[in-house]
Amino acid sequence: MTEWRSYKLSDIADLSNGINFDKSAYTSGVKLIGVADFKDRIYPDYETLQEVDSKVVREGDFLEKGDIVFVRSNGNKELVGRCLMINKDIPVTFSGFCIRLRLRDKHAFNPVFFNYLFKTQQFRKNMTGTAVGANIQNLSQSRLGNCVVEVPDGSVQRRIAEVLSRYDALIENYQRQIKLLEEAAQRLYKEWFVDLRFPGHQSTPIINNIPQSWQKKKIADVCDTIGGGTPSTKNASYYEGGDIKWVTPTDITQSKSLCILDTEKKITEEGLNNSSAKMLPPGTILMTSRASVGFFGICDFEVCTNQGFISCVPFKKEFQMYLLFNLRNRVDEIRGKAGGSTYLEISKRVFRELDIICPDTRVLLDFQERAHSILEMIRNNTVQIRNLSEARDRLLPKLMSAQIEV
Repeated sequence: MTEWRSYKLSDIADLSNGINFDKSAYTSGVKLIGVADFKDRIYPDYETLQEVDSKVVREGDFLEKGDIVFVRSNGNKELVGRCLMINKDIPVTFSGFCIRLRLRDKHAFNPVFFNYLFKTQQFRKNMTGTAVGANIQNLSQSRLGNCVVEVPDGSVQRRIAEVLSRYDALIENYQRQIKLLEEAAQRLYKEWFVDLRFPGHQSTPIINNIPQSWQKKKIADVCDTIGGGTPSTKNASYYEGGDIKWVTPTDITQSKSLCILDTEKKITEEGLNNSSAKMLPPGTILMTSRASVGFFGICDFEVCTNQGFISCVPFKKEFQMYLLFNLRNRVDEIRGKAGGSTYLEISKRVFRELDIICPDTRVLLDFQERAHSILEMIRNNTVQIRNLSEARDRLLPKLMSAQIEV
């Protein structure tokens, strides 16, 4: 039986807060980790990080490979205490809403092991000082430093880290595949409908920049547009025990792919009837229409949405993929049509009047088949990611509590 020993984090690691930058500092330079970059990630998505001028980053504020960064403060209590680890040797810093933890002896204390340890429910209970791991408003250096952790010797830490890292390596591989598949679908759309190199283009006359037999129509001519809705009264019972899937904008804005496989949110039939929301059929294209305008997704199940959406149900099935990619390629135009003093919003009336070029049925059917097959591969990869994540999360507490030895 491997012996596990107790350590107070302040005895084995150094802690420091990040710094807040003036708006003028946001320019190309050093990558910056902020609260929005955590989500449920193990490591940062370096490609999506904002950057700040290297001149405003002090030498001691650069992160090193093996550093673990925590969310220190945020209006959303659920985010406080989340962490991720720096796994690359690149210039990167962290915002004032974060805390950096740097282990002093990375041989005796494996950063990858600790990054996983910090994600366990037991550690969150220790960090919050409660029996149920309730969320806290702020995480201070003293609160984090006073946490006591149980860890095995360095060799066991490394073995546990290797086991869990295999899952995340597979997850990352599937995520890369999804990105490549999405890029392939985008290239196909551009080749056919922007560059007009669709099958049969050589023998198709172009009249006024539109292939012969193609037509200019309005969005309202090709799909039904349906708004969402929220119950008129805030009644918690509307969301308790419900079985109707309920999508909100964050399900799309935080999604990593073109499709929504599932949502954990549900509403009761009573709650749905108390709103203006309608049940949407599988294959509906969802578009965020309020605040974060112009995010798209397709659901493969019956669903209803809150008021932050305009949903498109194509009149003809072969129009589905073309409509999705057409709209995704017109985000700037769609956002340009949005108005509002408090937050951006595009109305259903304005959206329905947008022009759309309609290819002939033969081209639509061909694109539908090819793009849909790509979407299916994306969907399958997303299922694999979900399954791997669930398996890793089931294994994590057992490894960290020595229920399973490696």
